[in-house]
Amino acid sequence: MSELMFQKDSYVKEFDCKIIKVDEDENAVVLDRTAFYIGGGGQPCDTGTLKTKTDVYIVTKVKKKGQDVYHYIDGKLPEINETCIGKIDWEHRYKLMRTHTAMHILCGVVWRDYKAKVTGGDMDCLKGRLDFEFENFHKELIAEIEDKINREVEYKRNISVNILQREEAFKIPDLIRTKINLLPEGITEIRTVNIEELDLQADGGTHVKNTEEVGKIKIADYKSKGKLNKRIYIELEE
Repeated sequence: MSELMFQKDSYVKEFDCKIIKVDEDENAVVLDRTAFYIGGGGQPCDTGTLKTKTDVYIVTKVKKKGQDVYHYIDGKLPEINETCIGKIDWEHRYKLMRTHTAMHILCGVVWRDYKAKVTGGDMDCLKGRLDFEFENFHKELIAEIEDKINREVEYKRNISVNILQREEAFKIPDLIRTKINLLPEGITEIRTVNIEELDLQADGGTHVKNTEEVGKIKIADYKSKGKLNKRIYIELEE
């Protein structure tokens, strides 16, 4: 099983590693350790490169497959047991980190002030959307919510990551903000992301260290998806 470096430090851009498995059918390799995010929770996976002593290989996709993390390669494959330097596309990753944290700020504000649970979400670089079970939502709230989330950015709240045993984690009130608990029963350790004095959630994605790094958040649009379900779209500045 690969060491998932991104779980503890989202700011690792380059790392030394060793190829421990080559899958020719999938045109992919498995590393002993990786900083490439595998995708999940609405956040896309990382891309980047693997550099050996003789070649540079383009990593086009990363995903979890069973107990392994597959790094899909464009073109020929490196050899098993080769050592290499992994390098993620940092510009792409950092934009996703800012976006993911912005989504948690929105989620935290909407839960704190309106007690609306998340029913779905998705994101890409500098834009995303969250769906809420938000019965009393009306369009006049948009400006109010946008002002509140940007104040959280200005408060420069620190963000920390912790890994807890499942039993300990589930003692935390409101840890699961989704309408349905999406954590499989077999998971024994829960990774949490804490925005100081605002939001604490179970989450596997990558985030910035302080809300100030997110920058200005704009609510770009909103839609009603039924009597209860409301969709809010956000965008971030470059």
